[in-house]
Amino acid sequence: MRNYRIFSPVPKGNGATIIHQSLADHLSGYVIGTYSPYWTLLPITLPWVVSNERAAVIHCPPDYAWFGDNRNRPLVLTFHNYVLDPWMRPYSTWLQNLHYRTDLQWWTRLAVKKAARITAVSHFIADLVRRDLRLQKEIPVIYNGIDMERFCPEDSAAKKHDKTIRVFFSGNLTLRKGAQWLPEIADRLDKNIVIYYTAGLRTKRQLPDRANLISVGRVAYDAMPERYRQMDILLMPTVREGFGLAVVEAMASGLPVVASDCSAIPELIDNGRGGFLCPVGDVKGFAEKLNFLAVSPGLRKEMGQYNRAKAERLFTVEKMVRQYALLFDAVIAEQSPVI
Repeated sequence: MRNYRIFSPVPKGNGATIIHQSLADHLSGYVIGTYSPYWTLLPITLPWVVSNERAAVIHCPPDYAWFGDNRNRPLVLTFHNYVLDPWMRPYSTWLQNLHYRTDLQWWTRLAVKKAARITAVSHFIADLVRRDLRLQKEIPVIYNGIDMERFCPEDSAAKKHDKTIRVFFSGNLTLRKGAQWLPEIADRLDKNIVIYYTAGLRTKRQLPDRANLISVGRVAYDAMPERYRQMDILLMPTVREGFGLAVVEAMASGLPVVASDCSAIPELIDNGRGGFLCPVGDVKGFAEKLNFLAVSPGLRKEMGQYNRAKAERLFTVEKMVRQYALLFDAVIAEQSPVI
């Protein structure tokens, strides 16, 4: 049993929360405290909104980490994404851009300066943070991990489908996720292909009506493994992914993936082996790859098996927990006086 406590204050409603909750479920001494994102409108309140007096280490994303502790305990930051990147400005609202370029940039720099350790969930994010913030310190990469027993392929004998090919889009319906291109992609698909899309955790909009573009609404995380098993292909036309949790969940579920060739996605999907990568916004390319996979059941199976094997090798929750545990132990050891 770990003889110290790690506390993780994180906002509700994003992939980072899922990962930190997974750490709480699997790592002794790790406690998560979630709060409504609305509290970040007045971040100085965060130490009182969510706190844990017994914690020896604070672990959280960098955005509001500077406000998350009023006892000056060791701070471990994990960059799950990097919204300060100027490249993302066309895919953000004017209000988001104002926030990112002013107060959030300042708070992020203060948190980084305070941090005892900084990690990132992909090499892409680690390199981006190091370059943009001009950091000399090491940023080790700890890939997000998922439960391979929960996210697993459907038994092929039990998978009874009609001739419909089910394509899954999992995420918020935002410009960053590429949701704006889904109707155009759907218009180019063969008649037996249907895109099923989630409403996401932070958006309430729906896409234009199409016979082959169907909303499944908000899907609870506990229901996601079964949802993947009902599908044939994952579609991820994203603009930016710090990691790509939905991609790895699909990989573990034995699905081929058609995704954007950008940010962290090439670290997950090997083009031509586990799926296909297309340029960002290439509506024609996404549709062509989906149509090709729809008539290639053998290739879908082969790619799904390849993805499952890669996920088992690199993206297990056990591997993630082990790496964070070693990191936290090292931070605590540095705080202990030498006898």
